[in-house]
Amino acid sequence: MSAEIDTLIGMIILLATTVFLVIAIELKELVKATIALGIGSALLASVFYILNAPYAAIFELSVAAGLVTILLLSAIGMIEKEGTK
Repeated sequence: MSAEIDTLIGMIILLATTVFLVIAIELKELVKATIALGIGSALLASVFYILNAPYAAIFELSVAAGLVTILLLSAIGMIEKEGTK
């Protein structure tokens, strides 16, 4: 019974990851797309952890979900400030 629940939870997380990453691709607003990318990356990190790859999960969470999201948001903010001048 426990293995079935773990499989179901894993499938739900994989589906949510796919949904958020497709949303990140399809959104036209850059800030919302970047936030969706960060959420998708965080969900992917949880998939790595479920698959017993904790180092990959930590790397994905810190670099992809954290660093890349912050860099993209700061770059978008700088572009929008320069465009209003």
